[in-house]
Amino acid sequence: MSARVLVVDDVPANVKLLEARLSAEYFDVVTANNGLDALALCERAECDIVLLDVMMPDMDGFEVCRRLKSNPITHHIPVVMVTALDQPADRVRGLEAGADDFLTKPVTDVALVSRVRSLARLKMVTDELRMRALTTKEIGIQSPEREAVAETGRQGRVLIVDDRASSYERLAQTLATEHSVDVETDPNEALFHAAEGNYDLLIVSLGLQNFDGLRLCSQVRSLDRTRNVPILAVAEADNNQRLVRGLEIGVNDYLIRPVDRNEMLARARTQIKKKRYTERLRDNVQASIEMAITDALTGLFNRRYMETHLSALVEQAAARGKPIAVLIVDIDFFKAINDGHGHDAGDDVLREFALRIRKSIRNIDLACRYGGEEFVIVMPETDIAVATMVAERLRRRIAGEPFAIQQGARNLDVTISIGIAALGGTDDSAAKMLKRADQALYRAKRDGRNRVAQDAA
Repeated sequence: MSARVLVVDDVPANVKLLEARLSAEYFDVVTANNGLDALALCERAECDIVLLDVMMPDMDGFEVCRRLKSNPITHHIPVVMVTALDQPADRVRGLEAGADDFLTKPVTDVALVSRVRSLARLKMVTDELRMRALTTKEIGIQSPEREAVAETGRQGRVLIVDDRASSYERLAQTLATEHSVDVETDPNEALFHAAEGNYDLLIVSLGLQNFDGLRLCSQVRSLDRTRNVPILAVAEADNNQRLVRGLEIGVNDYLIRPVDRNEMLARARTQIKKKRYTERLRDNVQASIEMAITDALTGLFNRRYMETHLSALVEQAAARGKPIAVLIVDIDFFKAINDGHGHDAGDDVLREFALRIRKSIRNIDLACRYGGEEFVIVMPETDIAVATMVAERLRRRIAGEPFAIQQGARNLDVTISIGIAALGGTDDSAAKMLKRADQALYRAKRDGRNRVAQDAA
């Protein structure tokens, strides 16, 4: 996996050293020697990860990081601060500015490469979601970028997996000041607990007795229900190799014992903020998919989805020798409703009509708005006789109860006409069925409306 890494440092020797190490691992490296240039490169989307020196003139690394993370355009770019400062207070200051991690000078090759690879992998996932979510702006869905900048990362649900009371009690007490915290002392039950708990963060001790904490982390990553939950590992100071291995299998971040209280809170907030941001991105993508296949007014599937799905259902029915029926339903004199009472009244009728359709069909049936006041109902494993019974029941339900309009101020009597067609054999097709159902609908309207007509073929 490759990525473009921005190295920001005012000391040319430091820049050359990091550039050589990263280039040897096939990363593409760009450089900047001050904070303003770094901000400009990030705004132009010319990097995937930032390695940021803390001690720089004019604008230090903390301020650069703060500006990156407060800008909706750049807040998603991972920032690793590279510093000679090794006190917990310095790390907390950087984390509160939005840094994703720290590398302490002198930086080892293993720590550098493993951290950059881990963050590059996570950013690839985020970038894919962001790219898909860009289309949501065009169809009126609010972008999550500004919400992400305002997110605090507090009030999360945290699960601690640790079997040492002296350890988990201290962790839980600290985290409880900002989050809801559960503790699981049995590693064998931890995966089930995590899957059922809808957690925002898992904190896993790598020093579990008689159980490999990294194996648990791997299991969490392999399970669908926990795959996207961030993992914060807790390890001893001499566990560098295991931490590197953890980053490779999907651990998001880590803490070294003895755990600093403020650093733990800051790292927990960072991971929860990231999770909530990616969840918003996924929600936007899901919303855009739903909008692409559903009718906004009625909530039923739209014509595009129906045509694609109907073709598959007809082919499947023909191959299995099963019946399938199609109903085309038209609201009688709908233009008169719009002309006489206004388009808002027409919309009220369409929404209520869609609700009544849903109540009249099975879960396996497909109801769609075909266009205007026309609707299509696809009924798998249904012959024309049963389809006619369902159509008559729907017709009576519509005609038997007036439709409320103008927020219930008035009622309208509404009727419908329905045309029905069924699968005619292995050489039949969805298009032919729809055409025959449409011809049957025409006969129903010609013969006086408020009736059901079958395909005459």
